Amino acid sequence: MIVGLTGQTGAGKSTVSDYLRENGVVVIDADKIAREVVETGSACIADIALEFGCEYINMDGTLNRKKMARTVFNDKEKLKKLNNLMFPYIIDSIRRELKRLREQQEGIIVLDAPTLFESGADRECDRVVSVTADVQSRKERIIRRDKLTEEEADERIQAQHDEEYYKSRSWQVLENNGSIDELKNQTSVLLSKLEAEMEVGNSSEAQQ
Repeated sequence: MIVGLTGQTGAGKSTVSDYLRENGVVVIDADKIAREVVETGSACIADIALEFGCEYINMDGTLNRKKMARTVFNDKEKLKKLNNLMFPYIIDSIRRELKRLREQQEGIIVLDAPTLFESGADRECDRVVSVTADVQSRKERIIRRDKLTEEEADERIQAQHDEEYYKSRSWQVLENNGSIDELKNQTSVLLSKLEAEMEVGNSSEAQQ
């Protein structure tokens, strides 16, 4: 079973992902893949340089993330252009990793992807789980986590979809407006549900 895990910045998706990993679930980190596709000399970094200009590329050939972030967080059209360049490379890499994992094992595989829906990666998943939180909680968390100003935090939040966007597209939603322990308890319940679904699926296959 492939489970997509997504959510708004500061909602607590990483806490859920870490808990699942600690409990034996295989997790594919789409953020890590996104960093890999823009490594020095990659086809994706060449595409970005052509579209945005060499000033967005560091001297060592890697993406200047801070400069790009400042640009795309304030311009939705440029963000769309960047996503259109990167998403095909990211999806291709995700598919290769899923194929490798399917060949190795049966079980739950979680695809941890902040842009799961936007990239179309949700189409690779059997179930989708979203983590949400109220705006103030998210704002406080990302200011603390990323050392941002209030203005920068507001820009990041405004650049993302609202809760309803995630809720309407998800099989399960974890609302993280409380403590870390409360979120972990929700995640434990989620894992039990997924394992139960796996058992039902395996039983059905065995009967056919």
